[in-house]
Amino acid sequence: MQKVLRAVKPGGLVIVATFAEDGPTMCSGLPVMRYSADKLRAEFGKSFLLLGHEQESHHTPAGNEQKFIYCLFRKIAS
Repeated sequence: MQKVLRAVKPGGLVIVATFAEDGPTMCSGLPVMRYSADKLRAEFGKSFLLLGHEQESHHTPAGNEQKFIYCLFRKIAS
């Protein structure tokens, strides 16, 4: 998170895509972290404002469904 804080100027935007809370627990044999918009907002802390979020269901070539969440944040001026 520190890299994002340093890299994004106040007023700058960040889009994050990750597995949703009801997404898979594993991907390519590895455990994954799953987030809701509120959990992701907590990860970014008070330096970022959550502007919006969307969920998507992705169907893999093997026919499995993977749920993702996309969040848009704006860095708040310090």
